[in-house]
Amino acid sequence: MFLPFILLLAILSARAFQFPFPKPAVDPQFETSSGGLATLADEYTTFHHTYFPSYAVRIKRTPPEFCDPTTSTYTGYIDVSPARHLFFYFFESRSDPDTDDVILWTNGGPGGSSSLGLFMELGPCRLINGTTTRVNPYAWNERANLIFIDQPIDHGESVASTEDSAQDIVAFLTIFFENFPKLRGRVLHLAGESYGGRYIPAFAAAIYDSNKKLNLSGLTPINLKSILIGNGFMDIMTPSYYDFMCTPTSVEPFVDIATCVGLKTAMPRCIKWYKESCLDSLDLISCQAAMSFCNDLTGNAMLATGRNPNDVSPSPASVCYPIAKDINEYLNRPEIRKLLGVSPKLDNIPYTQINLTVNAAFKANDRGVRVLLYAGTYDAVCNWIGIQRLAESLEWTNATAFSEQQSKPWILKTDMMKAGTLKSFGGLTFLAIDGAGHMVPYDKPVESLDMLNRWIHEEEF
Repeated sequence: MFLPFILLLAILSARAFQFPFPKPAVDPQFETSSGGLATLADEYTTFHHTYFPSYAVRIKRTPPEFCDPTTSTYTGYIDVSPARHLFFYFFESRSDPDTDDVILWTNGGPGGSSSLGLFMELGPCRLINGTTTRVNPYAWNERANLIFIDQPIDHGESVASTEDSAQDIVAFLTIFFENFPKLRGRVLHLAGESYGGRYIPAFAAAIYDSNKKLNLSGLTPINLKSILIGNGFMDIMTPSYYDFMCTPTSVEPFVDIATCVGLKTAMPRCIKWYKESCLDSLDLISCQAAMSFCNDLTGNAMLATGRNPNDVSPSPASVCYPIAKDINEYLNRPEIRKLLGVSPKLDNIPYTQINLTVNAAFKANDRGVRVLLYAGTYDAVCNWIGIQRLAESLEWTNATAFSEQQSKPWILKTDMMKAGTLKSFGGLTFLAIDGAGHMVPYDKPVESLDMLNRWIHEEEF
């Protein structure tokens, strides 16, 4: 079973995670911290933290012509070494940036740039073409401050020769929050999609470990309250692929009968091999072979249909999203790279959306935090059937109560129409969004914003 599966168990089971968060005093070693983000210049200002001496955060104000002129925007790098840098965007809330929660968003991939989430899904602006943006009225910074970070390294505008993503994120957040007093102790939510289902639990684990040490040192810990994972890749999905493609679920069966018979026949071998090599004992070579066999089994069947695996609705636009090409073109324009403050050292390194060589080796420890697992019903790759089964199989304090909950309709506040189906109890919520593909905020912007606002403000679905 994948490590994120184990991490989710620990996240839901732990209770010691909740630290008291009185209004924090200024830590003595940070009395010279920035007076606020608004005081930043158009050139980089560098910040440090004694707890992370090898890290630095460079941040600058971004001119208003970038993205959304009504939103204060900042960009920068977290510097680990001369060869290792992570790029980030920070957009202030459109509502009350001085008190609203902070959301950190990362895309999947593995190695997917968060610029996809910014310009294609939930950011303050969306690309119209490779040269023009328009304001997104359904951006997730409507009632929250929003961070997009390109991690791990070697994709997006980030670059490095090695990686330790979870530690990098903890260092970044600690330095960022500590050096801006108004953000210190602010509520944080970690969010991501797809392969982000592996990153996000690892980030939560690393934050918990760091918080224990920060508390002992008398420093302000990171006030992590929840995680949100959309169409997350967290556990083996192969059994649910058969159900999704060959039985009536979100759509009518779309794989031919002969292939479905072959899938059903081979499925027990896939599961048995995977269990023996990856779960009961870890034989890396055999486990990789089992994963390849299982992936090929369903992947070839999906490819043969010609459908977009991220959106199997009867008539999706195409197998690929045209806007992805526009994002590449837009972020590789010299004037945009200059506007963002992309390092001149990267002039010969183009922006990249996906780097398939990024590793995802994360460690598991005990955590405790609210968890939202959501999924678009038209996504075949990280489909809602497999994610719901994952949610129902988690072994935690309220596992039985959660499993016994009946699924109920999720009704939008705006028009009181059904937008999906949900199951919720204790610290865990599963939500299936009708008619959405792999990128829920792209396909269903109104619904995704309703979901977000209810979740971060702990309102009933």
